[in-house]
Amino acid sequence: MLTFDDIRKARERIAGVAHRTPVLTSRQFDEQAGCEVFFKAENLQRAGAFKFRGAYNKIAALGDEQRRRGLLAYSSGNHAQAVALAARLFGVPAVIVMPQDAPRTKVAATQGYGAEVIFYDRYSEHRESVGERACRERGMTLVPPFDDPLIIAGQGTAAAELLEDVPDLDFLVTPCSGCGLLSGCATAARHLRPSIRVFGVEPEAANDTWQSLRKGEIVEIPVPQTIADGLQTPSPGKLTFPIVQRLVEDVLLVSDQELIETLRFILERMKVLVEPSGAAAAAAVRHRKLDVTGRRVGVVLSGGNVDLERLSSYLKPA
Repeated sequence: MLTFDDIRKARERIAGVAHRTPVLTSRQFDEQAGCEVFFKAENLQRAGAFKFRGAYNKIAALGDEQRRRGLLAYSSGNHAQAVALAARLFGVPAVIVMPQDAPRTKVAATQGYGAEVIFYDRYSEHRESVGERACRERGMTLVPPFDDPLIIAGQGTAAAELLEDVPDLDFLVTPCSGCGLLSGCATAARHLRPSIRVFGVEPEAANDTWQSLRKGEIVEIPVPQTIADGLQTPSPGKLTFPIVQRLVEDVLLVSDQELIETLRFILERMKVLVEPSGAAAAAAVRHRKLDVTGRRVGVVLSGGNVDLERLSSYLKPA
């Protein structure tokens, strides 16, 4: 079972390597949301997303021999970049299994960090199977995207930092897909502030965790069609889901249009670039998917790796 001590150890491993990202505020956003919002800007993290925290923590905890064999990961983009960068920092090779339709900027960044990319069709192949086969064939060490105690602990460091900066939060809201970020942040937040209410956010089309909570068991859905490419995991993890069941109050749903409207607001009014996945928690608060009137709300902006051509299409007038 993940403990806060695991998150404390993760903070020690990533100290001086991962950025301590800033906490942003916006009076205009507060007015629209009817509450005080404190944004943990993980879009400004190394490699552009919170994923660097977990990836570096996992890789730093490996033995030298495990690292020397090389690292393999599967990811739509943000975990890919995080593992590629961490591997470069340790001076070891990395292979990343990525979907053919991953944003070009994420593929280019992953290759730019020196990783080899293997493509697969996310709609006809299981990335886990592709990744595990490549791992066996090449004798490399697997760095999973979310369902790993060290990955989860690393992601939880984001909430630990946020609550040090803003200790009196009433709510914490984060995007969720495989739930590594949500489960890690919930563990940190509920330890540091037991009264805090924690919520995850998914796109309406990618509501596997929402369904899983209501059914009381993991539900797997077909690969969802949503602009939030970082939130297309078809089910929560076997390790992450029990943590979510225990510590998270609920999962909220937002539409792709609400993601676009929120992304646009953050870019135009706050001068901050986030990707659709990274805007999910902010969209839920801005569109009042839960009653936070007059309260203090922590929101994780989970990433900012957005393809500029896709961004321009999001921002075109309807």
